[in-house]
This record gives sequence, structure tokens and C-alpha cells, in this order.
Amino acid sequence: MSCSKKTDYVQSLSLLQWPLSYLAIFWILQPLFISLLFTPLWLLPTLYFVWLFLDWKTPNQGGRRSAWVRNWFIWTHIRDYFPITILKTKDLSPSHNYIMGVHPHGLLTFGAFCNFCTESTGFSKTFPGITPHLATLSWFFKIPFIREYLMAKGVCSVSQPAIDYLLSHHGTGNLVGIVVGGVGEALQSVPNTTTLILQKRKGFVRTALRHGAHLVPTFTFGETEVYDQVLFHEDSRMYKFQSFFRRIFGFYFCVFYGQGFCQGSVGLLPYHKPIVTIVGEPLPLPRVENPSPEMVDKYHALYMDALYKLFEQHKVQHGCSDTQKLLFL
Repeated sequence: MSCSKKTDYVQSLSLLQWPLSYLAIFWILQPLFISLLFTPLWLLPTLYFVWLFLDWKTPNQGGRRSAWVRNWFIWTHIRDYFPITILKTKDLSPSHNYIMGVHPHGLLTFGAFCNFCTESTGFSKTFPGITPHLATLSWFFKIPFIREYLMAKGVCSVSQPAIDYLLSHHGTGNLVGIVVGGVGEALQSVPNTTTLILQKRKGFVRTALRHGAHLVPTFTFGETEVYDQVLFHEDSRMYKFQSFFRRIFGFYFCVFYGQGFCQGSVGLLPYHKPIVTIVGEPLPLPRVENPSPEMVDKYHALYMDALYKLFEQHKVQHGCSDTQKLLFL
């Protein structure tokens, strides 16, 4: 086997371990650990669950990040698989706090994960003095072991208390990344589309105003290009099942496919296409304890305009046609 093929296999296996590790923790590690309650080793899970009870609020109080986990070498293989890069247009001053809009969601949010949950693309060197936190669904932090794994990578809960804590109790230099389109945007994730769910999503602007945090627009080119997705009509049974699944679990059951291990085959590996996250210029906001709807609308419109301009300035360079437009739903 040639060195290039060995590298491809290592990168592919590294990529697969990322989602599979969560499944292994949930379906294998947790049941095995709980089963220890009925063995002479019962004290181990008992101590953990006591500690879990005492530690329950940590995800809403800044989390517990680990520089060691964020610097695991395996993340560089995931980075190189596509590859994934991050580009800044302006420096971010450590004397401010930031709320960063992450667009688009895509299916598995590869760009945001590598750029903000690991050091594989050199975030700390690109933005010295800035501590990134990527927000995700709150119920993930109620699952034993998975919560620890997420917090170690700097992931935080998307709940209001968690975001408020990071922007008010940790000094300055904090950046909270919010995938504003949410899981609903995952159903918009098909190649050659640039559609964002944003027009009515104003909560992140209101939070930024309350804390005087600067808003940072970002756009990840290539995020929606790495998988093909099967879309279902809103009247179909499959779409109704997807909606039911979301009500139960908080995210959609998306049917998607990419490539397999063999050339030309179909599988669950994403396509080898570059993913580039462009971090735009921060938009300063005043600190207003109770912002009015009119003020929220004003800065929401300014944010959308900044995001649109960011897309227009970089779209041709990163694979979009000159006629392609960014659409807001």
C-alpha cells in the first residue's frame, strides 16, 4: 500500500471515530459502567454518579475545557481529510467578549468543530487571547461521560444561563459560537445552496446587547458540499417522521450519503472538498440591559448586512459562482 493510500485510510478512520466515539460512549461505555453497580466494583460508578450530581451545574458555569484534548493529534487528520482552514479578516481584541454567528449549520458542522473545538487549525495562534466556546444542544450535557467529552473540547450549552455566565463571569476575551440556523438549517444542507435560517433568529443579538458583546459574522464555505442529502416533501411520511424525531431528540433525522472507502463507491464518508471558515470583522454593540425590539431589529439588520457582504467578498475565491446569492429565510 502506498504512503498516500495509508494516509487516506488514517484520515478516514480518524474522521469516523469522531461521531462513532459518541455512539460508543452512549451504547457501550455507559451500559458497561452502570453494570458495575452489580459487581464487587460497585463503588466506582457510585462515586461517579455522586460526583455527577455535585458537578451538574458545571456545563452552565463555564464548563471544563482541556488543552490536552483540544490538541490531540487525531484532530489534524480530520482537518487534512477535507482540508479545513480558518481565515480572519480582522483581529479580535482580548479586551472584549464576542458572540459569533456560525453559518451555515451543514449536516455535521465539520468546520466549526475543527476550528473552534480543537487547535488543529491554530485558532489560538490566529486569535491570541481569545477563548472559543461552541454552543450545542443542552440535553447533551445531561448524558454521563458525553458531557465530559464535550466540555473538554470547549463546547458549552446553548442555554441562556450558560451563555450569560460566559459573557459575565469569565472576564473578557471569551467568544461564544452559536449556530444560529440551528438544526432546522440541516435540512437546507445540500450542495450548491447558500440558504440560511436567520431572518427571525434574533435572540443572539438581544443577548449580545445585554452584555455589550461584539457580534462576529462567519461563513464556512464548503460545509454544505461534503454530503448529498435526500430531501422529502413536507407532505410525505418521511418528512413527518423527521419532524417527529426532532420533537423527541432535538435534531432532525437526515438521510445523507457521501463516498465510501473504495474509489467511486457510495458511503457515509464525506467528500474530499475544502472547508474554509471566514471570520468577519466584529460589529461593536452597546451594552443595554433591556434592549427594545427596535434596537434588536436594528443590530440584527446590521449583522445580516455584514454577513451578506462577507459572503459576497469571498464567494468566488472559495468555489461559488459570481451569480450565487446568500438567501435568508
